Amino acid sequence: MGGSVGQLTGGVGESSVIERDGAAVGVEAAFAGLLAEIIGAEGVRVDSHFFDDLGADSLLMARFCARVRKRGDLPAVSIRDIYRHPTVASLAAAVADGAIATVEPSLPAPVEPVPAAARASTFEYVLCGVLQGLVFLGYAYVVALVAVLGYDWISAGSGAVGIYLRAVLFGVAWFVLACALPVVAKWVLIGRWKPVQIRVWSLAYVRFWVVKTLVRANPVAFVFAGSPLYALYLRALGARVGRGAVIFTRHVPVCTDLLTVGAGAVVRKESFLLCYRAHAGQIQTGAVSIGRDAYVGEKSVLDIDSSIGDGAQLGHASTLHSGQTVPDGERWHGSPAQRTEVNYLRVAPARCGTWRRVGFCVVGLLGMFLLYVPLVEGGLYLVLAGAPSLGRVLDPGVGTAIGVRQLVIDALALSVVVFFGGMLVGLVVVFTVPRVLNLFVRPDRTYPLYGFHDRAHRAIERMTSVRFFGYLVGNSSFVVHYLRCLGWDLSRVEQTGSNFGDEVMQVSPFLSSVGTGTMVADGLSMMNAEVSSSSFRVSRASIGPRNFVGNNITYPAGGKTGENCLLATKVMIPLDGEVREGVGLLGSPCFEIPRSVDRDSRFDHLRSGEELRRNLAAKNRYNIRTVGLFLLARWLDVFLITALVLAAVDLYSALGHLVMGALFALSFVISAFYFALVERCIIGFRSLQSRYCSIYDPYFWRHERLWKVPAMDYLHMFDGTPFKNVIWRLLGVRLGRRVFDDGVYLTERSLAAIGDDCTLNVGSKVQCHSQEDGTFKSDRSTLGAGCTLGVAAHVHYGVTIGDGSVLAPNSFLMKGEEVPPHARWGGNPATEM
Repeated sequence: MGGSVGQLTGGVGESSVIERDGAAVGVEAAFAGLLAEIIGAEGVRVDSHFFDDLGADSLLMARFCARVRKRGDLPAVSIRDIYRHPTVASLAAAVADGAIATVEPSLPAPVEPVPAAARASTFEYVLCGVLQGLVFLGYAYVVALVAVLGYDWISAGSGAVGIYLRAVLFGVAWFVLACALPVVAKWVLIGRWKPVQIRVWSLAYVRFWVVKTLVRANPVAFVFAGSPLYALYLRALGARVGRGAVIFTRHVPVCTDLLTVGAGAVVRKESFLLCYRAHAGQIQTGAVSIGRDAYVGEKSVLDIDSSIGDGAQLGHASTLHSGQTVPDGERWHGSPAQRTEVNYLRVAPARCGTWRRVGFCVVGLLGMFLLYVPLVEGGLYLVLAGAPSLGRVLDPGVGTAIGVRQLVIDALALSVVVFFGGMLVGLVVVFTVPRVLNLFVRPDRTYPLYGFHDRAHRAIERMTSVRFFGYLVGNSSFVVHYLRCLGWDLSRVEQTGSNFGDEVMQVSPFLSSVGTGTMVADGLSMMNAEVSSSSFRVSRASIGPRNFVGNNITYPAGGKTGENCLLATKVMIPLDGEVREGVGLLGSPCFEIPRSVDRDSRFDHLRSGEELRRNLAAKNRYNIRTVGLFLLARWLDVFLITALVLAAVDLYSALGHLVMGALFALSFVISAFYFALVERCIIGFRSLQSRYCSIYDPYFWRHERLWKVPAMDYLHMFDGTPFKNVIWRLLGVRLGRRVFDDGVYLTERSLAAIGDDCTLNVGSKVQCHSQEDGTFKSDRSTLGAGCTLGVAAHVHYGVTIGDGSVLAPNSFLMKGEEVPPHARWGGNPATEM
């Protein structure tokens, strides 16, 4: 083997048999020949560094891995192996030494082959959609009926005090009804959840969908996540939640009888412990067990039939696959999880008794019933006072109809007041009230949960995380001014016009720091709070200068990264070891990769001097027009819905509650078609094309506009139904038949292709682009027939997944990967399992 080092090798070479001595030379020849074909060279030296010497990047090396897998006489290598052994010689030596493994030692090997997708008939698919549509219409009718009756009853009150008291009583009744309906539906339609398999689009699935939709839509998770009321609600649904357990995630567990959370356990926000998964055309339910005093980190996923022992910890951005168990007292992290010595529970406990918990719940309920609900009602009366014609429309004592012209005028007035007035009031609130509340929350000081300081801390997070404003200014020069007004420390800003994406979240903006020259893509969450089951502490989370931060990253306080780092998509930020500088980090747990490659430096000349000033001015002008389109598109949607509601109220006296419910349901359909039309107009009713360009290329600005202007949150209303497939097709997705979509998000709709009978889980994403520093890249990604994307799985651009393959939960499938048919891949980055 030593004689081959430094040798120029070309050609694919003959088939190789791996032996301990000598045979690595043949493997080197094969690897070198394949690599030469990939990079378009006559030959490569076996001691040449893939990235530094040959100028390769992760996309080219992913294609190299795919070519190697197609050779039956060569062992499979993964992108992780490429980074660990970045020369042909070292990679061949690792193969010969047995250092290449496809399954992590902590992950049990699958005991069954990947099953074929359970295919439903077209008749079952259509029938399921019809039944779901009828259920939705019935639910819309009930909501409209209760709302109209409530408004009539409140309006009949005498005097301001009488109206206020009726508004409070109606708010209490509405909240109790909204919370009780999912509980009743679950026990009537399901009874107790048990480990079962339900074929999607079947009648049994319709029952599952009804319960799942109602459980997810309840107000408790949105208003009281992390409070004892949330734990009580889960107990009412059948979950076994121990005393003092704290659950912050708003991803509500669905099959609650299969969930066990021990006393004193902590489940951080954005974690998934659903107790079900969609797999190969079936809904599979299974147990999830979290032990006493256990800890589950932020953005982690617990698959069915996984468990965490007493006193054990699972770090942030980590995954327990089906069958994995964290033993008592151990600490695990990564995807799939493996043992670690890092302590993720870093805040001391505090005294937090029963009365403190009870008082927190009582104060929260009183605030909602005595303050928020009457404010909504009071706001409605203020609108009516400002537009008397609206009062005539909504006055139940008036039986005469209004004309179309007057209805349009009223809708215009109301929508302008609600949309633009609400936006201005919201900006004032988020820029002022959190600053006042921040005076009461000291950094690096431990406070008990469920007290005044906790309530102030939660209010700061909620008020400064309004996604509307992030979409309004994100991916533009204006976002840095917005973040500074929120309280972020951005040092001296080197303006690029794309310093931050549309989705940037934080617990406390006043303890969030980003260094000079750093660019941040979408999905950054600054985790500057540490929590136990009885206490919390806020600390500064700081990202160093000249970093690039990829998509979907949780950055904790104390993260061990410094200057000039590349933080790749879905990377797990390390909390141990030395501070990483001048490197890239990839994976969960992370490992080092090159900070940048030659390919991404092609547009560096556009990022400084006169070129930057000219390009930045042009981008700013374009972004101003984009912001205007954003506001216009969102306001027009509000106007259309307002006109529809007013028409429904005007017809109420003649046609009764039935038309109210029908028009209420129709409002969601109108929004779906409206935003689909908006998106198609933006791209000129054409499909996007694969691109490699600078962020100062006008094409990128048009592409960027698609992330901002069309609203996409409404899509989750249609999760798990055939109607969502219709919307995806309207948006340009090449979608097969009978696809089951439980909550996937497609960032570039017309660059994605999804085959027949695919199964897409909640939280999964197909992202057909990448933006690193000042370079933008996009390409098509294709999922073959019968594929399954696990919960929170992430598929990058230029990816091909073969028919019937499975991507495990919370996996990251890197750009350019080719998954063969009927394979099982998982991990971050994903490899064959």
